Amino acid sequence: QVQLVESGGGLVQAGGSLRLSCSASGRTFSGNTMGWFRQAPGKQRELVAAITSGRTTYYADSMKGRFTISTDNAKNMSFLQMNGLKPEDTAVYYCAVGTYVWYGFRQRPGDYDYWGQGTQVTVSS
Repeated sequence: QVQLVESGGGLVQAGGSLRLSCSASGRTFSGNTMGWFRQAPGKQRELVAAITSGRTTYYADSMKGRFTISTDNAKNMSFLQMNGLKPEDTAVYYCAVGTYVWYGFRQRPGDYDYWGQGTQVTVSS
């Protein structure tokens, strides 16, 4: 059974940092795309960052320069380092894996096949 488990969320003040981790089990995801999405109350789930097994990365515009995605392929893990957090970054953050054939990053949640349960990130002003 495939499982993705996020950790590292919490409450932080504006300007602070958090590092989210996603541990995958049940299969190896080498060759797939690992992504981090977030969903704030009343808003659609959006792609924050993604990375291929070859370490090609994607960042949403508002995260560029603040967030860094990385993976440890040997451990089947991905990470999202978030610096310079803002109150508008408050959301539930989900890790996800897309098994699509990569010709470019896909941003729709429906293109990702496996999901974690989410971890809450709250940024206070």
